[in-house]
Amino acid sequence: MSNMVETIKAAVVQMSSTDDVAHNLGEARRWVEKAAREGAMLVSLPEYFCWIGNDEHERVALAEPFGDGPIQQALAQLAREASVWLIGGTVPIRPERGSAQECTHAYNTSLLFDPSGRCSARYDKIHLFSFNQGAEQHAEADTMMGGAAVGSAQGPFGNLRLSVCYDLRFPELYRAAPAADVIAVPAAFTHTTGLAHWELLLRARAVENQAYVIAAGQCGTHVNGWRTFGHSMIVGPWGEVLARHDDEPGIAVAELKAAALREVRARLPVLTHKRIATPSDVAAF
Repeated sequence: MSNMVETIKAAVVQMSSTDDVAHNLGEARRWVEKAAREGAMLVSLPEYFCWIGNDEHERVALAEPFGDGPIQQALAQLAREASVWLIGGTVPIRPERGSAQECTHAYNTSLLFDPSGRCSARYDKIHLFSFNQGAEQHAEADTMMGGAAVGSAQGPFGNLRLSVCYDLRFPELYRAAPAADVIAVPAAFTHTTGLAHWELLLRARAVENQAYVIAAGQCGTHVNGWRTFGHSMIVGPWGEVLARHDDEPGIAVAELKAAALREVRARLPVLTHKRIATPSDVAAF
């Protein structure tokens, strides 16, 4: 929490993305600019904000080299013109040349842009979603590659932990050092899993890590038949929902307060009590 500002506003953008990249970029701009007008300094777009369509191989075809391409350029320009720290949901990023999966898979990558438009952090989604419930099936690994490194960055409000959607089910990711002050979870949770677990998991990650959670989601029924859950929200370090946007495209805005982090962490010093059992500890029982 060193050098943390005392208070900022954060915003999550909820979208119902289509298979038209230009349209989606226009919608992203509209909502980010609205968030900036409402005073938000940190804004997150949802997972897959730039494209949701019928054939997941089309997403791979949209993949850009890291640091170049029209989607990344549009995000950089938007961050600069709105003068915000922008978490660009996720963007399909091409693997390094020579990879066996260069043409068949892409990384599902969350990028952080500072108010100058510079990309200051990259996180490749580690956990790839798989779900099978009769007619509703998802297999992200068919076209996406999993990342291998935890995503952390110094943002406008302490340490920012980058994660994406399905990562939310893996709490160990969020306990990796350095401790997070803000956890970002851009997502496209299905309606089925979201109805059961979305708020539960977001509030649990906030409580466990005594951190703010900002979760921007997709909503509605998309052209490929996916129904996503929406209910984008910002959760405080005691697990309280500070702001939410339920079912339609739009934004939710809330204040992040350093004093609230300090108070919660002093009242219940969970982060200083963490202890990892070793094999010898287990054997002693």
